[in-house]
Amino acid sequence: MGDASRRAAPFTPTAGVPVAVPLPVPGQARGSAPDPAPQTPAGLEERGSAPDPAPHRPAARRVVPLGVWAVPPVAVLAVLFLYPLALVVQQSLSPDDGGGAFDAYARVFGSRAFLDALGTTVWLAVGATLGCLVLGFTLALIIAFVPFPGARAVAKFIDVFLSFPSFLITLALLFLYGTVGMANGLVTEFTGAAEGPFHFLTTPWGVLLAEITYFTPFVVRPLLAAFSQLDTAQLEVAAGLGARPARIVRRVILPEALPALGAGGSLVLVMCLNEFGIVLFTGAKDVTTLPMLIYGKAILESDYPAACVVAVVNIAISVGLYGLYRVVSKRAGA
Repeated sequence: MGDASRRAAPFTPTAGVPVAVPLPVPGQARGSAPDPAPQTPAGLEERGSAPDPAPHRPAARRVVPLGVWAVPPVAVLAVLFLYPLALVVQQSLSPDDGGGAFDAYARVFGSRAFLDALGTTVWLAVGATLGCLVLGFTLALIIAFVPFPGARAVAKFIDVFLSFPSFLITLALLFLYGTVGMANGLVTEFTGAAEGPFHFLTTPWGVLLAEITYFTPFVVRPLLAAFSQLDTAQLEVAAGLGARPARIVRRVILPEALPALGAGGSLVLVMCLNEFGIVLFTGAKDVTTLPMLIYGKAILESDYPAACVVAVVNIAISVGLYGLYRVVSKRAGA
């Protein structure tokens, strides 16, 4: 029992033996236990635990800047298009035969031939555009909303027609309405007349007819695309309320077709301003447009400064109208 009481007795320091007393930590309340030592990577290594491995990083890839990819096409465009265009502008401002920078412009702008060609070009382009809009809208209405056998085949043929060259349509009209064409041949055969009555192809009206015939599909195609997205329920509701077909077209179909009409009309206007083959192949000697004037000045008269001036004017008008076409086509969702 003496051993048990001796083991249970508390330890008391012996006189003269120093005892280590823990010092208080600054900022720690008296009587509270000190914080444990922080776990550092060195301490973890001492306890035998391995440090976390370094995160795996994929090898860096060499990314080519996007601007580098634009260099080859821009270089090709500069060599094949921008450089010749710059030469045309330079020739118009500093001709080889000498003179001031704007002498050629003053001479061309003051000539009657240029003013007549400009007026003819504008009225032919505007007239052909209006004719294409009216005829194209009518044809698109019939193809899209009037059920008849072969409507889909006609729509497919319009897509093929867009790939035809303009002179091919002019040759077809010459075979029909030319001086020795089929129409004049039938008239002379049945009447015995010396010549037929159809001679309009060599006039501005013949050029206008050829341009309307060729460029109308460029209006029909966007209109058919717009009509395919039209909600037919609106047409059924309007018809159920007693609206006549003309009123349905004016109040329901036409507002939906305006963006497509604007886009197609802008494109036709730009193309008519630059049309050369139709005017040349109709043989209309009294019809001189800006492209025909450029051809006459450069090839027939060898007046290259004047031809370059007219070309610069034609390019400026075309670029302005093309900008208008892009704005209208974006609004149309093209």
